[in-house]
Amino acid sequence: MSARARTARIRALVLTVISLVSLGTVSGCARGDAPARIVVTTNILGDVTREIVGGEAEVSVLMKADADPHSFGVSAVQAAELERADLVVYNGLGLEENVLRHVTAARESDVPVFETGRAVDPLTFGTGGEGDPAAEAGRPDPHFWTDPDRMRTAVGLIADQVVEHVDGVDERTVRKNAERYDARLRDLTAWMEKSFAAIPEDRRSLVTNHHVFGYLAERFGLRVIGAVIPSGTTLASPSSSDLRSLVLAMERAHVRTVFADSSRPTRLSEVLRQETGGRVRIVALYSESLTGSGGGAPTYLDMMRANTGAIADGLTGG
Repeated sequence: MSARARTARIRALVLTVISLVSLGTVSGCARGDAPARIVVTTNILGDVTREIVGGEAEVSVLMKADADPHSFGVSAVQAAELERADLVVYNGLGLEENVLRHVTAARESDVPVFETGRAVDPLTFGTGGEGDPAAEAGRPDPHFWTDPDRMRTAVGLIADQVVEHVDGVDERTVRKNAERYDARLRDLTAWMEKSFAAIPEDRRSLVTNHHVFGYLAERFGLRVIGAVIPSGTTLASPSSSDLRSLVLAMERAHVRTVFADSSRPTRLSEVLRQETGGRVRIVALYSESLTGSGGGAPTYLDMMRANTGAIADGLTGG
């Protein structure tokens, strides 16, 4: 082989190697540039997860503002998004009734999933007093977020999950974000304790649209004596005997206020008002969903402050 031929061959081999290396580098960059994605089912946990993650990963929330967690569904695109996630965070304990099968499918596709409610020492229906829904006795209550201390526990656990399962996040940043948010929750709890402590003992009874405030009642010394919908889910409906029983319980406890979720019609509460001869005041709360940015509860902290103020005023007649 002539010198010229050898030189040409070497040049061709070098160009081939350079091309292969460049191709691999571009492919690697394309993979590295794709942001890690965390998918969260409910907007309450979505807000909290974003506080923890900051800019370390993309957080996608399935549940829209002002939606009902018991009945909202997901599109085919969102279902596929669950199965491509680096981590799925969901409330669990039966809350997201129309989404759980998609969470199960993600788990079966080897996506790490974290059931937050089961990890924060959940209460069960049937242990909170006379107002608990008898038909659901023994079932876990999924509404743990109404206790800010349990949410503090959830914050630490979600941070652990992010650090363990989401590649590329900076652990120090995630831990610092979680600590900062935990301090805000600690301040929230102290303020809530002070607000509820001012309610006289004989006015500490709650009637709600459905059973959602058991954790709050246990944490702050309130009593849930009943709900218009005698269930832990909004998908149930009351019978006429349920309403009569609730009216009697309200009369015994001298309760004249019903707290109804602001995102749903208060028709059933209005029926209860008729049953009591119009002597019931209906107060709106943000119990299971955050609002849009223009609403009264765009964040979890906003929701808890608004609800605390509304409950304290509603029970004291303010």
